[in-house]
Amino acid sequence: MHIAILEDDPVQRELLTLLVQQGRHTCKGFETAAGFQAGVQAETFDMALIDWMLPDGNGGEVLQWVRKTVGWQLPCIVITAREEEPVTVAALEAGADDYIVKPAKPLELLARITAASRRARPGTLPVLRAGEYEIDITRQRLSMAGQTMELTQKEFDLAVCLFQNMGKLLSRDFLLDKVWGVSTEVDARTVDTHVSRLRRKLQLDGTHGWKMVSVYGFGYRFERVDG
Repeated sequence: MHIAILEDDPVQRELLTLLVQQGRHTCKGFETAAGFQAGVQAETFDMALIDWMLPDGNGGEVLQWVRKTVGWQLPCIVITAREEEPVTVAALEAGADDYIVKPAKPLELLARITAASRRARPGTLPVLRAGEYEIDITRQRLSMAGQTMELTQKEFDLAVCLFQNMGKLLSRDFLLDKVWGVSTEVDARTVDTHVSRLRRKLQLDGTHGWKMVSVYGFGYRFERVDG
């Protein structure tokens, strides 16, 4: 998973980063609520770890923003300095899926990340649609203008990831994690090769109302053609 970490203390942020990476996840750290909000809107994350006390707000305000802007599909775990009932209740009422007390214990943190992710997974849509494209996740089938397309398993998995994140800029690292898994030895060139094949097979050049946009040095965005 790709996890956003909002923690203003650089020592705590580095500790959380190391623990998350030990669990074979990727992550990106943010120091302020404003930076976190900008980052979540620009990049796709599978989960967020949010500190309760921040220099430009508090975790409750950030959680309310997440639920209003991103929705409930992003699992959020609040990190508190002390286990106080008022803070815990406020965090859960604001939309937190779980909470953990500093300093985070490695096994507990990873277990809570796994549990929160597992609870969020049932909401995945079985059918994804974008104009003339349709993906039936249950039947493992992608059709374009009513015609079933011949795709390899990885091409299909990549298409699912792109369709689930329409309009969002996705990094190569994010795609590697979601489609191939963080433990794999494949590199960014594998992503580029599969995107190229998918673009050709699905005619993602605007012909059918959607296109694949390459962002140099970063990744790709699957977006609707204006007009």
